[in-house]
Amino acid sequence: MRAIRRFNVRTALPEPLSPLSELATNLRWSWHSRTRELFRDMDPEAWERVHEDPVALLAALTPECLAELAADESFVARIRAASEGLSSYLTSKVWYDDFRGERQAPASIAYFSAEFGLTHVLPQYSGGLGILAGDHLKSASDLGVPIVGIGLFYKSGYFKQQLSADGWQLETYPLLDPDDLPLSLVREADGTPAEVVLALPGDRTVRARIWKAQVGRVPLLLLDSDVEGNDAAARELTGRLYGGGGDQRLEQEMLLGIGGVRALRTWSRLTGAPEPEVYHCNEGHAGFLSVERISELVTRQGLDFDQAQQVVRASNVFTTHTPVPAGIDRFDAEAVRAHFSGHGELAGVPVDRVLPLGAEDYDGGQPGIFNMAVMGLRMAQRSNGVSLLHGEVSREMFDVLWPGFDDTEVPITSITNGVHAPTWMDPKVVDLARRHLGEQDVREGIGWDDVDRIPRAELWAVKRELREQLVADVRERMRRSASTRGASQAELGWTDQILDPDVLTIGFARRVPTYKRLTLMLRDPERLRALLLHPERPIQLVIAGKSHPADETGKKLIQEMVRFTDDPQLRQRIVFLPNYDMEMAQTLMPGVDVWLNNPLRPYEASGTSGMKAALNGGLNLSILDGWWDEWYDGENGWAIPSADPTGVTGEPTMDENRRDDLEAAALYDLIESQVAARFYDVDEQGVPQHWLEMVEHTLRVLGPKVLATRMVRDYTTLLYTPAAIAGRAASSDDYALARDLAAYRDNARNAFSHLQIEHVEAEGVSDAPLVGDQLTVRAYVQLAGLAPDQVTVQAVHGRASDSDELRDVEVVDLAPAQDLGDGRWRFDGSVALRRSGAFGYTVRVLPRHPALANPVELGLVVNA
Repeated sequence: MRAIRRFNVRTALPEPLSPLSELATNLRWSWHSRTRELFRDMDPEAWERVHEDPVALLAALTPECLAELAADESFVARIRAASEGLSSYLTSKVWYDDFRGERQAPASIAYFSAEFGLTHVLPQYSGGLGILAGDHLKSASDLGVPIVGIGLFYKSGYFKQQLSADGWQLETYPLLDPDDLPLSLVREADGTPAEVVLALPGDRTVRARIWKAQVGRVPLLLLDSDVEGNDAAARELTGRLYGGGGDQRLEQEMLLGIGGVRALRTWSRLTGAPEPEVYHCNEGHAGFLSVERISELVTRQGLDFDQAQQVVRASNVFTTHTPVPAGIDRFDAEAVRAHFSGHGELAGVPVDRVLPLGAEDYDGGQPGIFNMAVMGLRMAQRSNGVSLLHGEVSREMFDVLWPGFDDTEVPITSITNGVHAPTWMDPKVVDLARRHLGEQDVREGIGWDDVDRIPRAELWAVKRELREQLVADVRERMRRSASTRGASQAELGWTDQILDPDVLTIGFARRVPTYKRLTLMLRDPERLRALLLHPERPIQLVIAGKSHPADETGKKLIQEMVRFTDDPQLRQRIVFLPNYDMEMAQTLMPGVDVWLNNPLRPYEASGTSGMKAALNGGLNLSILDGWWDEWYDGENGWAIPSADPTGVTGEPTMDENRRDDLEAAALYDLIESQVAARFYDVDEQGVPQHWLEMVEHTLRVLGPKVLATRMVRDYTTLLYTPAAIAGRAASSDDYALARDLAAYRDNARNAFSHLQIEHVEAEGVSDAPLVGDQLTVRAYVQLAGLAPDQVTVQAVHGRASDSDELRDVEVVDLAPAQDLGDGRWRFDGSVALRRSGAFGYTVRVLPRHPALANPVELGLVVNA
């Protein structure tokens, strides 16, 4: 076959239609229903054919069709209104304008993520991490938070999932052409493509171009290594999301982190955009951004490695998303050595300084391994988990990095995830709210307090419409799937009877690692069969999910589920939909009555699918894990009891088969005796009053909480702004504070190996102390060369347990009271006895420096 030269021919829009170009390439259309309706009305059949993709639609329309639309004055007026609406959105005053005026908020924030789920049109995501990142950018745009996203452009995305005749997952990797997507190439002033360059072992070099997706106000920069001149391996670096392993995965993450920082510098140079003041690493994949930033500071600002490290840590934010050690990227340390030495060495960053950043050099760690999450935590003064429970799990999981401290003091906080309501709320729900609650936008969490003003009969009618919409989508998808699996057209008649819009509908859609337990509902097949076919109170299940291509166990779970759903007696009540993606989710979440989630607690870091269902009037039925553990209140859904009373680490204390049997039985009981019973308990008008009471309560209490705008406000207030302030302080006055902290850290590490609490005494309490008494504590400390203002001496007190451990701990700082000579000081303080019962106390010494975000962060402590 002859080689051909390929290029793209774009449609020239008539002048009256020219604003459609910006409307199609700014991804605000993905969450702005009126803009989508504008494109749909250009040609509804073509719109459906191109899967609601504005760029593809404009390419599909003939010049004659475009000319006819350009001559339609009413349509042109709609285009002008949409264009003006976008302009107003991009320039109007928003939340961050006021926030920044009151605080020392950052001028720019870089947000690094390995995946971004913005729209099905731009499939650069695999699951929850990417959807969360996409919702983060969209909400930042809505609020005006000045974020710049950094990621990779994967020419094959993740993968498309199909099923074989026997139910086995099959993967295909359609190639994506960036010219056919809502992307623009970042160019130099002379029009040539802007590029970043990265050195690799063996004197290899990879060059990457930069594509920009415009997400409302927020630019997202995506690096693409499929560039002529790169060798085949380099061109494949951005071939597939999570595709490859070993060196390819390591080099992907180097390109994301190191190349991402270089892309930011290029972007600022070309556009005049301010350099980021905060660098947010969303999971560990982009962790090498810190090494590149250190190199910049060493080579351009004259700092040494330790001083530069303090500047970088001050302005870095790290978010961990996994409570599962297997979910963390870990590389062979020798591979990292090979990539950061020789040709690949970064200026000013010897490889022997890189390796300790990710070393598992702690009890229980594995020598010779480089851990990306460990590097992320060590290189950020501010870190967080993604729900309250996950914060607790993360503190326990990573407490080895802060030996000598209780888990509660490990410096990992939590910000619970949220979802972007304009993306995930069905327009029918929004319109219902507008009709009865006024023009205030419930998608911003406003107005749900008055949800009882919506007539329940109308609310129930809308839920049925959403169920009907889901049923139609499921039937079409199942027809396509059955055909792909080998069914002839004559055999597809049964698909017209799949599901019933008047039957209780439960949704379950997840990635398929084992801990999410796709097949828990199959533990007792006959019990499930009875629920599906109940003569008066049947249920129906819509199930979807992808397994990682290398996860054979996950694929077997999918096959087990598909084979169950293939039963001719059941297939009208239970379906497995292949190729779970955003397009499917936007019909699935609104259409279900109940969202089911049954992970093995506490392995669900947050989970956001149930939030999306809740915003559309769905109830949750879930294990108390992730966000549900935090916000379940007994009236907004149901909690599946956890049979295994594990600690937060999730270490099992009973046989896993017995645990799963018990939890599955609890699930069946809940569905039968509570969920289905309440759903089918209707009044004389056929309206389930008690069910809708729960729906109203869900919208009232969860509506404002589950929003990604709430999440982004939390990040901005609790992490971004403090990081920006700390970064500025570290950089000011020729980096004086960072230089001082680097010197202090070295001195403190040496001093704390010799520092001693020589004696502790207390007085002021009688033999029969009472609540309200004051205990005076004196500590005599040998400071080993440190000054008294370079340490914090604390009395740590609380309830004393039978095992001599402190509970309900509080701390009181002791003040330097007397210089005893030879480096010895007395520190005094008072402790109020505020509780009855057994009381205990001890004394400890911690480092103290104005550049520390937390006295725990250096991991140094001396206890009495």
